[in-house]
Amino acid sequence: MASIPEAYLDLFAKRSFAHLATVMPDGSPQVTPIWVDYDGQHVLVNTARGRIKDRNMRPGVWVALAIMDADNPYRYLQVRGPVVEESEEGAAEHIQRLAHKYTGKPFTLRPGEVRVIYKIRPEKLDLH
Repeated sequence: MASIPEAYLDLFAKRSFAHLATVMPDGSPQVTPIWVDYDGQHVLVNTARGRIKDRNMRPGVWVALAIMDADNPYRYLQVRGPVVEESEEGAAEHIQRLAHKYTGKPFTLRPGEVRVIYKIRPEKLDLH
C-alpha cells in the first residue's frame, strides 16, 4: 500500500474534484467526475446504488483517480488501486459532509436513493 504524501493531503481538505476511471463489463473505460475524501488510509468514493460507477466497482476491482488541485489545475495526484470495501453504513451521513465541503449546502437524496461508500487502497501514486 502506498501512503498519500503529506504534501498532497491538502487536496482532500479543499474542494478538489477527482476523475474516477472504472472499467465497463465490455472492457471499455468509463470516467466520472466525483467528490473525493480520504480517511488516512483509503480514498473514499460515495455514490448511489445503481449508478455506472457503482456497477463497475466491487472489492478486488482496480480503479484509478486523478485528483486535481482546484487552485492549480497543473498540480494533481493520480491514485491507482483496488476497491477493498463497500458499505452502505454511514454513507448517507458521509455524502452530507461531502456536500457541505463541495457546495456549502445539504445534499438532497432522491426518494429511495441508497448511498454507498467505496474504500480504495492506494497502491500506485503519480505526483504532479
